[in-house]
Amino acid sequence: MLHTLLKQVKEYKLPSFLTPVAMIGEVICEMLIPRLMARIVDEGIYAGNMDVILQTGGLMILVAVAGLLCGIGGGFFGAKAAAGFAKNLRKAMFDNIQSFSFANIDKFSTAGLVTRLTTDVTNVQNAYQMVLRMAMRAPASMIVAMVMSFVISPRLASIYLVAVIFLALVAMVLIRRVTVYFRQVFERYDELNESVRENVRAIRVVKAYVREEHEISKFEKAAENIYRMFVKAEMNMTLVGPVMSFTVYACILLISWFGAHLVVSEELLVGDLMSLLTYCMSILMSLMMVSMVVIMITMSQASGRRIAEVLEEKSTLTNPKMPVTEVMDGSVTFEHVDFSYHADSEEPVLSDINLEIKSGEAIGIIGATGSAKSSLVNLISRLYDVTAGRVTVGGVDVKLYDLETLRNAVSVVLQKNVLFSGTILENLRWGDENATEEECRHAARLACADEFISQMPEGYLTKIEQGGSNVSGGQKQRLCIARALLKKPKILILDDSTSACDTATDARIRKAFREEIPDTTKFIIAQRVASVMDLDRIIVMEDGKVNGFGTHEELLAGNEIYREVYESQTAGGGDFDEGE
Repeated sequence: MLHTLLKQVKEYKLPSFLTPVAMIGEVICEMLIPRLMARIVDEGIYAGNMDVILQTGGLMILVAVAGLLCGIGGGFFGAKAAAGFAKNLRKAMFDNIQSFSFANIDKFSTAGLVTRLTTDVTNVQNAYQMVLRMAMRAPASMIVAMVMSFVISPRLASIYLVAVIFLALVAMVLIRRVTVYFRQVFERYDELNESVRENVRAIRVVKAYVREEHEISKFEKAAENIYRMFVKAEMNMTLVGPVMSFTVYACILLISWFGAHLVVSEELLVGDLMSLLTYCMSILMSLMMVSMVVIMITMSQASGRRIAEVLEEKSTLTNPKMPVTEVMDGSVTFEHVDFSYHADSEEPVLSDINLEIKSGEAIGIIGATGSAKSSLVNLISRLYDVTAGRVTVGGVDVKLYDLETLRNAVSVVLQKNVLFSGTILENLRWGDENATEEECRHAARLACADEFISQMPEGYLTKIEQGGSNVSGGQKQRLCIARALLKKPKILILDDSTSACDTATDARIRKAFREEIPDTTKFIIAQRVASVMDLDRIIVMEDGKVNGFGTHEELLAGNEIYREVYESQTAGGGDFDEGE
C-alpha cells in the first residue's frame, strides 16, 4: 500500500525532502535558545557583564530569525508537497478508473469511489503533511531536548524520562482504542454519500411520491452513525489533554522542588534550571505531537488502503501484444458463447449462444426483463469478456482488436441515457469531436431530434443541465442516438433506446436507419414487437438462451413465445413482459 501511494509523490519529491530539513533546522534553533538564555543569566546578569548580555542577546535574535525562516519554509514546502501529493493521487485514481472494464466498475460502488477521491484523499493529504512536518520535528525536538537535559543534570532529566514512558504507555492504549472507531467511520461515509447521491439523482421521484420525510430520515440515520463514531473517537482523544497537563505540571513541580535544592547547594546554576524547565515543556509537547501524528497516520491507514485498492486495480480487459487496428465490416458471430459476471457464479448469464449476423443487417432483440438482452450486446464492443466461446466482429475475435479501434467501430446507446453539462452541440460532438455543425444537424435529423432542437430559443447552442434534466426522456434518447450516429459506426446498438419515444417517432427513426445507414449493422433491443417486426431478423431471448432467431413471419409461425407476445400486444397493447 505504502509503495503504491508514495509513487504519486513524483515531482514533489524536492519539497517533500526540504520540509523535514527545514523542521530540523527549526528544532536546532529552538533548542539553542534555552542555552543562550542560561548564558545571559549565569554569565551576564549574575556576573554583571553587559558585553556577554549584548553579544548573547544579539546571537539569540539571529537564532530566532533563523528558526522563524525554517518554520516558514517547513510550512510552505510541507503544504506544497502534501497538496501536490493529493492532486496526483486524485488524478491517478481518476485515470485508472477510466481504464476500468464494466467488471472492474462493478466491484466499487459509485459512492465508494467518490469517497475515495474526496474524503480519503484529504485524510491521506493531512497525514502526509503531518508526517513531513511533525513526524520529523517532534522526535528530533524530544531527543535533542532530552540530550541537553541530561548534559545539564542527569538526576533531574530522569524525571523527564519517567514522564515520557508514562505518556507513551497512555498514548498507546488510547491510540489502539481510537483506531477501531476511525476505521468504522470511513465505511459509514460510503453509506452517507450513497444516500445523498441517490436522493439527488431521484429528486423528482422523491417529490412525486412525497417521500421527503423518508429520505431525510434515511440521511439522518447515516449522519447519526458517523456522529456516534466520531464522538467515541474524540472522547478517547480528549483524554490526552488532561493526562498531558497533569504530567507537565507534575514535572514542573518536581523539577522546581529538586532544582531549587540543587541551586541552594550550588550544584546547579539558576540559568541551567531555567533551561531544564524550558526543555521539560519541549519534551512533553513533542511527545503529545508524536501521539497526534500516530493518531493521524492511523486514521489515514484505512483511507490509504481504500485509495491503493483503486490504484492497484487492473482492468480485466487488456490489448493483445499485436492488436488488430482495423474493423473490416459490421458482421458479428457468436460461437458457443457462455458468459457470467462473476467467475464463481453457479449459473451463466448467457449459455451456448450461436448467432451469425451479416454486415448491414438490422437485428431486433426481444425478451423478458432479465433474459440477458443487454448482456448479449455488451459482448460485441467487449465491455465484458466471454467466459467461454468467442465473439467475432468483421471475422476477427474481439479479443484480438485494439480496444479503442473496436469501440470506435461500435456505437452503443444504453438503456440509461446520459447527457453532460454543456450545449447540445457539445453533447453531440461526443460522437465525433471534429464533426461540423452540418454533420451534427444531419445526425440529429436521422434521430428525429432536429425538430425539437430547432424550436429551442438557442437551438443547438442550448445549454444542457447536469444529467439532461431540462429535456424530456424521449428528447434525451434522440440526442443520444444522434450522438452515436456521428461516430459513423460499423455497428449500431440501441439498448431499448426508443422506449420513451412515441410509436410514430420510433418508426421514423427506423426508416431513417434503413435509408441512410444501410451498411451499418444495427441491433435494436425493444419491448414492443412493433419496434422490431420490420427488421431483417429478430432474436428471441429467454433465460440467457436464444429461444428463436428469424424474420417476423418465421417467428410468428414457429416460435410460441414470440407469437404470444405479438398477439397480446396487437390485441391489448401490452409490452413483452405483460405477454408472459
